[in-house]
Amino acid sequence: MSAEKKIISIDAMGGDKGPNAVLGGMNQFLYQNGEDKVFFRLFGDEKKLRKLLAKYPRVARNCELIHAPNAINGTDKVRDVIRHAQDTSMYMAIKDVREGKSAAVVSAGNTGILMSLSKLALKTIDGISRPAITTMLPSGGGDSRVVVLDLGANVQCTEANLFDFAVLGSVYAEVIGKMPRPKLGVLNIGEEETKGNETLQNLNKLLSAHKDELPYEYIGFVEGNDIGGGNVQVVVTDGFTGNIVLKTVEGTAKLIKRVLVDNLKKSILAIIGAFFLVHVFKRLKNKIDPRSYAGATFLGLKGFAVKTHGNSDALAFANSIKYAADLTGANLNDLIKERAQSVAKIREEIIAQEE
Repeated sequence: MSAEKKIISIDAMGGDKGPNAVLGGMNQFLYQNGEDKVFFRLFGDEKKLRKLLAKYPRVARNCELIHAPNAINGTDKVRDVIRHAQDTSMYMAIKDVREGKSAAVVSAGNTGILMSLSKLALKTIDGISRPAITTMLPSGGGDSRVVVLDLGANVQCTEANLFDFAVLGSVYAEVIGKMPRPKLGVLNIGEEETKGNETLQNLNKLLSAHKDELPYEYIGFVEGNDIGGGNVQVVVTDGFTGNIVLKTVEGTAKLIKRVLVDNLKKSILAIIGAFFLVHVFKRLKNKIDPRSYAGATFLGLKGFAVKTHGNSDALAFANSIKYAADLTGANLNDLIKERAQSVAKIREEIIAQEE
């Protein structure tokens, strides 16, 4: 194995579609990106995986199979499995990152359990209270994206938690999204300073007061329609609201696709017109297809854990692997730690205000 290859651990048993989608995604990634970039450590039922690997010689050449006798189901509860997860494919893959044998873990398994086990095993970066599920969603024109966090890890958040998410999101936007000094807003039901609950109002007042000291451009409250409008580059919210935003964006993308297909079928002229617009439709599909941003990371941990949708197919899983590989190639966590230290006094002020 080349010393330059990034090593990524894979939870082969997670997700609704199981090992078939996982190995199919690994194969697709290797086909699209070459076999010289990533080596996999594959965790799961050895007997089942050996049979599947026979169908994917490209994957077999580029992975090490580690037997995990048990798996975590999508319906399992955190409290029921957290103490008995040591021999599961998910925990063993996460532990591989903690031990430094791999640079990142990718799983389509139960989000709550993946989050809890990752936090337990990898720990949180100094100066960050909680990790947040983070990804980039389509926004504005061209290839523009917007960083949104939290997307479901923390249902209830304090001012300090949201302040930390702003640090995480701004660094992520700079390093992964190539957005220098990004415009950052806090999601609310209106842009007016009087809107929203007490937590949001308190946070907004403090961020506005320290605007010039922040490592990002704080633009105040933003609304849901701003996420796709291209006017903001980082949107901070709690996990309850963020998860609804994510599912709404995904649902809207599917709706647009369905409406286009239905209308094209109704008219010969529409079909002829579509022929001339095929490149436009292809770009639209690539922009809004949820599989293109299937991976989300638990940002704020000392190691990289990437969560992909439970119903991910091979394409979505391949994109998640690429996402994990990109994360491991960036000096993300060191910069997060530095940024957290640079705004520590403001954070202390927020905590004092909460008390």
